[in-house]
Amino acid sequence: MRSKVLCVSNILSTAYVIYLMFYFFGSTSSASGTEAIGYAIAGALLMPHIIMFLIGTVFGWLGFFIKKSWAALTSAILYAVGTLFFPAYFMFGVPILTIGFIGFSKQRKLNSQVKAETAGN
Repeated sequence: MRSKVLCVSNILSTAYVIYLMFYFFGSTSSASGTEAIGYAIAGALLMPHIIMFLIGTVFGWLGFFIKKSWAALTSAILYAVGTLFFPAYFMFGVPILTIGFIGFSKQRKLNSQVKAETAGN
């Protein structure tokens, strides 16, 4: 069984990473002069945040598809670290990391139930 909460966390984080990439890297290509310099600085400051959420998203989907709670925990921790790297976007990061930790907990509980059921047979 798979955690539905973990799936929601993964969907939100995937949408968030796609939004960040399109917003910052899409607008940088159309900028010129000082605006391009500003986007480059903002992109450099935001890059660790984006990378942590991107890697966290990969681990989240990995945890969801192979039903491993360690991967879900890793994704939630990476969301927390990514939020710490760029606290200005905490209003996006905190809900995702909170749902990620809840998804980890649910997946671990589901794995324990399946293990108990198979051990009982």
